Amino acid sequence: MTDIEHPESFHGLPVHTLPGPGRATDAPLPDAGSVAWRLESAWQGDLTFGPLWQHFLDTVDTTQVRALVIGAWWQEEYEPFAPVVDLLVAHADRFPALRALFLADVVSEECELSWLEMCDITPVVEAFGELEELTVRGSGEEVGDRPVIGLRPVRHKSLKSLRFESGGLPSDVVRAIGACELPALERLELWLGVTEYGGDATVEDLAPLLSGATFPALRHLGLQNSEIQDEIAAAVASAPVVAQLESLSLSMGTLGDEGAEALLSGQPLTHLKSLDLHHHYMSDAMVERLRNLLGTERVNGEIDDVEYWDPEEDVDRYVAVSE
Repeated sequence: MTDIEHPESFHGLPVHTLPGPGRATDAPLPDAGSVAWRLESAWQGDLTFGPLWQHFLDTVDTTQVRALVIGAWWQEEYEPFAPVVDLLVAHADRFPALRALFLADVVSEECELSWLEMCDITPVVEAFGELEELTVRGSGEEVGDRPVIGLRPVRHKSLKSLRFESGGLPSDVVRAIGACELPALERLELWLGVTEYGGDATVEDLAPLLSGATFPALRHLGLQNSEIQDEIAAAVASAPVVAQLESLSLSMGTLGDEGAEALLSGQPLTHLKSLDLHHHYMSDAMVERLRNLLGTERVNGEIDDVEYWDPEEDVDRYVAVSE
């Protein structure tokens, strides 16, 4: 799971992992609103998430909690995420100050991204009306006939940052995002992934996001980690949304010279403060053209790191994060 690690800070606050019952240290707990609280039960003996959650409610003044990070929630055998969502929604009234939520902060040493059984996160969005930042980690591959991750179109007046980290984000989720009313949204990042793990979104599914009319406050757009990155780049090259952006990321995918040429031949990009294209398959000559057009200060420094790919060999391009 390249590009995935536990955050040291979230929503501008240092992350603090809550010790489970009976595991308290000598140091007092920090003030409730001074940290992003991280809850994980998987590595705390026989502690399950339900008792850990209750311990959190009993120990911390949740009315002051501003940011919450949900880590590994299972015990021994892996479990779906839906019961955690149920607890969050059931106690939403205990968190009037909550502004940021990270669902499934899990790295590969704990569980591969494609195994993370995320669920419909719509109830969480609806329950926390003042939420400003939401990050969701999980793949889109179905377990049996049950989709792992889901979202219905919603209206949310406060959400400013929405990020889906996935090895396969289903097209229905992408379309639902495009159908949401999020008037405050400033940052949107989607790791689209690969079809093998449920990432079946097409350029057509992205059309509302590229129109510029859906999210008028949007200033950063990330359409990343895709096996159709060249097609996405070509669509972005003429997309109205680009004019309103301050930064753009087409990183982590299979971008090659074809997609880069479309970007260079399309609308001006010189107004962007940042263009992130790391993890790509462009030639050195194409990288140099991008640098000459946009300048070193705008193009992500990792653009020099070209992924190995030889069209003469039986080697496919790959995205940064899939399994």
